[in-house]
Amino acid sequence: MNILPDPVFQGLKPALTERLERIGASIQAEQFSGLLEPLMRQTLERGFEEAGAHEGTGWLLDATGEHLVPAHNTGPQSAELVGKFKQPLSSGLICMVFASEQPFLENEVWKNEQQSKLLDSLLSVQTCAMIAVPFYFLGSCRGVVSCVQLKRPASPAPEPPGFAPAHLASVQRAVALLSQLIELRLLSQAVGWTCE
Repeated sequence: MNILPDPVFQGLKPALTERLERIGASIQAEQFSGLLEPLMRQTLERGFEEAGAHEGTGWLLDATGEHLVPAHNTGPQSAELVGKFKQPLSSGLICMVFASEQPFLENEVWKNEQQSKLLDSLLSVQTCAMIAVPFYFLGSCRGVVSCVQLKRPASPAPEPPGFAPAHLASVQRAVALLSQLIELRLLSQAVGWTCE
């Protein structure tokens, strides 16, 4: 199939692009979970599961542009985290991924001096391994999606097995699919198109 843009819509493209940019910029952590339909959640959770992560988090830039805020989390302590914790953009590996727009994978991450210990301290956990990827939708990097393997500090349990490049690929695939699903939903809402 070779579907070309219909000339009828060409004149509407600038207005639609501007409208979608405003929608994307207006999405805050507090509204994000309400945006996620069950298929979107399952897509992200499957990516975390395929990677062997204990849990994962979607981070969005806050309204001030000074912090990344957890907008969605799959872990047991999500109520303590989502919309409440703020990671300053000036520190931490998550913020490094946001600034560089480059994916990140590290095992034994607690040894990395750039890792912020703020969240680990709040939740009384030790992050052992981390994957973090830039989170794009509607044409911009709007945050980061990360997943981790954790253990309790001073626990006699063995270290988690860590992540491999194939696990990073699983998370990147899940995040790319999530981005497309979000864009389809927002575009559909913006033009009043619903699939029944």
